[in-house]
Amino acid sequence: MQDEPTPEELTRAVADFLRNDVTPVLSGHTAFKLRVAINALDLVTRQLRLEQNSDAAEAGRLSQLLGQEGSLVELNRMLADRIARGEADLRTPGLSDHLWQTTMDKLAVDQPNYGSYKRELESKGS
Repeated sequence: MQDEPTPEELTRAVADFLRNDVTPVLSGHTAFKLRVAINALDLVTRQLRLEQNSDAAEAGRLSQLLGQEGSLVELNRMLADRIARGEADLRTPGLSDHLWQTTMDKLAVDQPNYGSYKRELESKGS
């Protein structure tokens, strides 16, 4: 792995270059496609910045809920199987909170400007 620049710094730099230097000279469908590309780079940048901590927190919550260790994929599959078999539902202690926090963590990457997400952050004082 390279020390610097980090993948996050690289994707941010490319997005900023496209946003500030290229977008102003384009119009029409090409400008639209460029904005889509910039949004994708911004999403990847957020994912690089947030994914490791949110994945670790999600795995920790799942391990506690399920009473088992495993990879994030394995733990999510176990939870889905328990829900499908009727062994877990929203009355299961901690499940609703886990699902809410997981959703909030995913929105932080995918849709950080989503109005309901922002209102929820404000209501929690985050």
